[in-house]
Amino acid sequence: MNKEKIEKAGSFIKEKIKTQPKIGLILGSGLGILVDEIENQVKIPYHTIPEFATSTVEGHEGQLVFGDINGVSVVAMQGRTHFYEGYGMEKVTFPVRVMKELGVEILIVTNAAGGVNTSFEPGDLMLITDHINFTGTSPLIGPNNPELGVRFVDMSYPYDRQLQEVARSAAKEVDVRLKEGVYVAVTGPSYETPAEIRMFRTLGADAVGMSTVSEVIVARHAELKVLGISCVSNMAAGILDQPLDHEEVIETTQRVRTQFLSLVKEIVRKLG
Repeated sequence: MNKEKIEKAGSFIKEKIKTQPKIGLILGSGLGILVDEIENQVKIPYHTIPEFATSTVEGHEGQLVFGDINGVSVVAMQGRTHFYEGYGMEKVTFPVRVMKELGVEILIVTNAAGGVNTSFEPGDLMLITDHINFTGTSPLIGPNNPELGVRFVDMSYPYDRQLQEVARSAAKEVDVRLKEGVYVAVTGPSYETPAEIRMFRTLGADAVGMSTVSEVIVARHAELKVLGISCVSNMAAGILDQPLDHEEVIETTQRVRTQFLSLVKEIVRKLG
């Protein structure tokens, strides 16, 4: 990873904002509604930022939104880019590097995921306690820049245990039922087969999606603390014997928007 590219993007952004964000948020499919809760907004479209890739998927607006949530300075990615869009892992995870450059200390990653655990239901929110990287690659492949992080990153606790406790406490405060589980990442863009879902369940996965894990690996490389939340937008293939489509994902995330917004806002407040 070229540090000059990170610094160039960071300098461009710093000229347009007045505060230093403490918390970074990556908002998954249909979850960009959270930006409506941000006060004193400054919006920067991805396509204007040097080296940023643009999002091409429905439900991903494609802009950085700076401002405050409950008095805490944040930056939110309203939409992300994915490996399946044809971008390399370096491009996909570049915004995480830039967040670090901007002074972010905590990264909250969210996503819409398919439920693998048969006790889950569409609309459940799941605290990510661990993950399985089933993409077949890593964003850290290639020469390592020691200025950005160590060569071999410890992934014993990719999702910060103290932040998980904060999320559990926040869920109780706002009366949101919060499931917990392991997220498995695949490349997509095709949905998984029923046989693959049975395999993932055997491996210990509770939800499956096409994002997040590469961002978390880079965040840990950059020594950011990470909290992850999945919205179970549909049950994975073979569970309900019905076809899967992206419209269902968007519809479900819109349906649970109140719970999602309440939970994340309370988490941010507690971290402020």
